[in-house]
Amino acid sequence: MDTSFLIIIFTLLFSAFFSAMEIAFISSNRLKVELDRSNGTFVGRILGNFYKNESRFIAMLLLGNNFVLVLFGIYAAILLNPVIASWGVTSGGLLLFLQTVISTILVLLLAEFIPKALVQLNPNWFLRITALPMQLIYWLLLLPTIIVMMLSNVFLRLLNSEDDTEEKVFSKVDLEHYVSDINDRLHHEEDFGNEMQILQNALDFSNVKARDCMIPRTEIIALNVEESIDVLHKLFVQTGLSKIIIYRDSIDNVIGYVHSFEMFKMPGNIKQILMPMSFIPESIPGKEILGIFAKQAGNIAVVCDEYGGTSGLLTIEDVIEEIFGEIEDEHDTEDWIEEQIDDKEWRFSARADIDYLNDNYNVGIPDSDEYETLGGLIIHHLESIPEVGAVLILEHHEYIIEVVSDRRIEIIRIAKK
Repeated sequence: MDTSFLIIIFTLLFSAFFSAMEIAFISSNRLKVELDRSNGTFVGRILGNFYKNESRFIAMLLLGNNFVLVLFGIYAAILLNPVIASWGVTSGGLLLFLQTVISTILVLLLAEFIPKALVQLNPNWFLRITALPMQLIYWLLLLPTIIVMMLSNVFLRLLNSEDDTEEKVFSKVDLEHYVSDINDRLHHEEDFGNEMQILQNALDFSNVKARDCMIPRTEIIALNVEESIDVLHKLFVQTGLSKIIIYRDSIDNVIGYVHSFEMFKMPGNIKQILMPMSFIPESIPGKEILGIFAKQAGNIAVVCDEYGGTSGLLTIEDVIEEIFGEIEDEHDTEDWIEEQIDDKEWRFSARADIDYLNDNYNVGIPDSDEYETLGGLIIHHLESIPEVGAVLILEHHEYIIEVVSDRRIEIIRIAKK
């Protein structure tokens, strides 16, 4: 076999290797690599050293790739000259153009696009299996890499460019990828799976808004400020709540709240024990809500809509539940239905969040920005509160309304067709 042909094959293979290694190094989950290194594995220590000297490693990959591409260009010209000449091409300019086009196509397909696309499917796996040969190449190219980096640093200093190298830290994306990878393997480890779900909720907490966790307006228990203390006392006893919202004229004009402890002061009217509260917009992030609660007493706030009206009520418990899941206390009396009848049928409370149902029961309910809960989906499509027994057929599901109150849907049964 012709020597030029063998050199072309080997240079393309090495170029593909360097290109794949570069994209794997950039796309890999650094947290996985650090955990392997911490466990003392040989491969983990090698990869950890690469990340410790990240600039030098990337420079070595680029140097090696450029070296083999230069060799490829030289021998590709030697091999292609007689082939293209046999096509009847005599012009030197056209000969050079055809050589360039053919060589570029070969490099892009075989040494760039295909290896990079394959490696991105599982970059950490590729790093592990290539760590040892990569270490050998690293040692071979270490000296020329250092020389090239020194020359580049001198050139940067001449241009008065400052070195902005910072200590690399693990990003939120690294942690999200790691948690997602573990969750895929935890189908039968329920206890550990719950802990990982809490960690996943914490990572997703930055996307939580006040509207996602508030008590809706229709479920707020409140009292007019003009009512008597006896009425307030009875409401505390009936509901078991520690705080009652107080408004003037309508629920859209909340003026504060009353804590049950204040009743021991034997007040003459509600105004004497009224306490102030915060007002927050629907779109405020959960992180900012926790900051507001940390600075004030009471840990309760009214969520306002875009027109300034009362959209809902929010407590610190509601926000924390977004991370740790449902927190029950002695005053939680609402019946929350989550029942899987069989593989294709479920019963849920209408207030259940669609994302939660899809994640935990794999129901496959279509989601939209127009609604967040199961009841919201029904009302969005029917544009009214349906009667008991009403059926909505949507895509691959039937939604059967089982319980309805005067103002809202309570329980819905879902059957997969």
